[in-house]
Amino acid sequence: MPDSDSSRIARIEGQWVNPLERDLTPDKDLVMEQILDNINSTPIGQVLKKIASLPEIRQEKVLNLRREITEGRYDLAERLDLALDRVLEDLTA
Repeated sequence: MPDSDSSRIARIEGQWVNPLERDLTPDKDLVMEQILDNINSTPIGQVLKKIASLPEIRQEKVLNLRREITEGRYDLAERLDLALDRVLEDLTA
């Protein structure tokens, strides 16, 4: 039986092979093709797609909010509840 060290050998298509020696072109890697084909139809894929479409972070706004939180001028609990409600609405819409 081959060495089962996962860093060197993996069971692919019923055979033990070294992944570094295997040709991983898209037409030969069926598992990767299936993952890429199905990513938009899975819940995790949909979440990742939404995350990827989010705007970039506005650093100045983040720093201002951090300052307000540390100074006690920002009602974090209430705003967190509102933000979570909005995220859940977006994910279920």
